[in-house]
Amino acid sequence: MKTHIACAFSLVFLGLAACGPLPVYYKTGSDQTRTNSDTLTCEVKALKEAPVANQIRQRPPVYYPGRSHCNSAGNCWTSPGYWVDGGTYTVDVNQGLRRQLVQNCMTQKGYRRLELPRCTKEQIALLQSQPKSSRSAGGLPAEACAVRQSNGNTVILPPL
Repeated sequence: MKTHIACAFSLVFLGLAACGPLPVYYKTGSDQTRTNSDTLTCEVKALKEAPVANQIRQRPPVYYPGRSHCNSAGNCWTSPGYWVDGGTYTVDVNQGLRRQLVQNCMTQKGYRRLELPRCTKEQIALLQSQPKSSRSAGGLPAEACAVRQSNGNTVILPPL
């Protein structure tokens, strides 16, 4: 549980950052606005072809057996066992298919899917302070990182 808390979301300049790499679509020569527009178009198309299909599922109940207890006088007794409900959860059975449809659509538009490291606060500050002329042009720089904005769009830094 503490591991999950340590990896909790933290607020950064352009949105929320989390632990681990961020999947992004990249096409040489395409600006971020065009990439976000193409991604949205593909997501809408995929949603039409594979709409949300939620199913409610139930986890199995868990049985906790009784325990034996003894006092200092040597008298022993057993507490009864009990069942705990496993709970219910919802699954969108079309989510994987939608993800594949989006990837296929983006591939047809000339994009490739990459996993970029998430930008740190320091990287964001450094990259925003650099003049655009000092940034490399023509391809994805080695120091590129990604930030998820609060509106769901992904931004690759440094801007290409």
